[in-house]
Amino acid sequence: MKRAPFRLQPVLELRRTEERAAAAAAAQAAAAAADADRRASEQEAALTGAAPPASASAGTFVAAMSLLRTAATDASAARALATASAEQAEAVRAEWTAAAQRTKALERLRERHELALRRAAEAAEARAADDLVTGRAGRDRDVPTGEAPWTA
Repeated sequence: MKRAPFRLQPVLELRRTEERAAAAAAAQAAAAAADADRRASEQEAALTGAAPPASASAGTFVAAMSLLRTAATDASAARALATASAEQAEAVRAEWTAAAQRTKALERLRERHELALRRAAEAAEARAADDLVTGRAGRDRDVPTGEAPWTA
């Protein structure tokens, strides 16, 4: 018996490719988010002990305060970038999840197709066995055995 091909196989292969691409994008986005978080943490840690000089001229004090304010602004921007990167990574992960669900749906269809083919093959085999047994039984009655049939 010829097996019927799964007609959606090209679509399934496309979905698997899309899922692999989405997984790679999710991994890349997660790495970028982790890197942005690490940089923001480093900048925040660098500012933890920073303070203007205790005894300095007014110009030095103003320059130090300006430098600290700029560093704090940079650290705040780095934290905002890390937060945005984490949100982007979550969105890309959601796309990966959706791609995986689409692939899984087609894989379930393929499994059903294969199950239907197996059941059809088993039914054909059972019919062939039944035909064989039925055919033999019919031939056995027609073949003379040389004995007289029993009668009461």
